[in-house]
Amino acid sequence: MKLAVVGGGSTYTPELIDGFARLRDTLPVEELVLVDPAADRLELVGGLARRIFAKQGHPGRIVTTTDIDAGVADADAVLLQLRVGGQAARGRDETWPLECGCIGQETTGAGGLAKALRTVPVVLDIAERVRRTNPNAWIIDFTNPVGIVTRALLQAGHKAVGLCNVAIGFQRKFARLLDVTPGEVHLDHVGLNHLTWELGVRLGGPEGENVLPRLIAEHGDAIADDLHMPRAIVDRLGVVPSYYLRYFYAHDEVVRELGTKPSRAAEVAAMEKELLAMYGDPALDEKPALLAKRGGAFYSEAAVDLAASLLGGGGSPHQVVNTYNNGTLPFLPDDAVIEVQAKVDGTGATPLAVPELDPLYAGLIGNVTAYEDLALEAALRGGRDRVFKALLAHPLIGQFEYAEALTDKLIAHNREHLAWA
Repeated sequence: MKLAVVGGGSTYTPELIDGFARLRDTLPVEELVLVDPAADRLELVGGLARRIFAKQGHPGRIVTTTDIDAGVADADAVLLQLRVGGQAARGRDETWPLECGCIGQETTGAGGLAKALRTVPVVLDIAERVRRTNPNAWIIDFTNPVGIVTRALLQAGHKAVGLCNVAIGFQRKFARLLDVTPGEVHLDHVGLNHLTWELGVRLGGPEGENVLPRLIAEHGDAIADDLHMPRAIVDRLGVVPSYYLRYFYAHDEVVRELGTKPSRAAEVAAMEKELLAMYGDPALDEKPALLAKRGGAFYSEAAVDLAASLLGGGGSPHQVVNTYNNGTLPFLPDDAVIEVQAKVDGTGATPLAVPELDPLYAGLIGNVTAYEDLALEAALRGGRDRVFKALLAHPLIGQFEYAEALTDKLIAHNREHLAWA
């Protein structure tokens, strides 16, 4: 089995490598290719990756290359974890929206749109290269904004599934609180990427007992602290929202906070510098503890599980993924991409039935889906007017004056990445 990781020079990658090494019985990788245009980073990450495999006795071969076509050739699955423009572009995404009093964040709002516009054309080019070398390869997208990128891939006819680590993070946390194994916890996880709610927490599978009310009653303070939301909100909703919902439920408070501290991009850039120095140490043969602060917790377990199921191995039968709606949420079009529990096997991902959604959640999902429609259109076809309409449609913006100003700022800060600009 051959897997390729595009964006393999990321400081995330040792987390992924560690998962491949520990879970080799689930996903027996014979060749792993790390692909990245940044040759210097790639060699540092690749060296550590080989040492991790060696320490854990993994017999697989790790190859590094800057050549995308060579790297993805004959791969059974290709994982995408790239960041177009790097941390510098992320830093801008988190900064210029604040000048208009709007959230500065890399996956939602105006910054999220900027990232989508930079990313979608690059991902589609990579996917076409994969299709030319191996049309049967699966593409697993971990590149944000996952929902929009996955929809672009699916609309172009690629065998693609989107992946996010939010759900597996909740699963692991709830398992600890309940003192059970993660495999015993099934989430009623519903929504769009970075716009989800845990409507139930079931023991033993989709039909198991829903222990979410007990979780909130006994552990509501800890859950609310992790979300950076008041306990009263969690109690009142009776569900657990993704921490990304704070951008919607406490928008003005978050804007004030972001204006008083360094951007997350600046923090990550400093962390990456330190991590890369560590990766260059020939004595290091395991992922360093600092990597846990980088983000992407449990990404490796989720990626291995998904790849194993898609490639006919021993992955879990039900996993939270991003895939076509196909009637699952009746108020959305079939070709909307949703994030829900799905049956995953060699044919792809088929969403499981979900409970009827309260209008409180369905309304916001519908609104953000409309924005994602317009965002993808802007990413595929370009043009100032399409960017403006997407911004105007976003519920975190939604005002003519803001949308006009943000359109100008987005284009000015991203011109080098936008062919039409």
